[in-house]
Amino acid sequence: MSAAELAIRTRRAAFNRAIAEGDAAAIAPILARDCVMITGSDSAVIAGRMAQVKVWRREFAHAGRMVYLRTSESVTVSTVQPIAMEHGRWQGTAADGEAALASGSYAAKWREVAGDWVIEAEVFVTLG
Repeated sequence: MSAAELAIRTRRAAFNRAIAEGDAAAIAPILARDCVMITGSDSAVIAGRMAQVKVWRREFAHAGRMVYLRTSESVTVSTVQPIAMEHGRWQGTAADGEAALASGSYAAKWREVAGDWVIEAEVFVTLG
């Protein structure tokens, strides 16, 4: 595993921890300033780091909130640019439960900026 892949997988683990702990402030540095997320069911586009952090804060404030876990299956690092592509599976469970309420696939584009890997784009598809 390359240093870049290890760094991306470490950042993904930190993102998962932040979601589990309801810590929107910890999510912000993992996102590029102009990042884009396309949600899994309704294909809503959430553009920009601050917009995403706002959505996460709102999500974390709900008593019956979901906890989303992203499990990386592959990370391919470019040999010509400081970018990488991650593919994996995601699942959402109720914060107070263990059963998956939704699940699917995702793809994420990462970029190395000033020595840190940040998410530029994520696309989620709800399959279950």
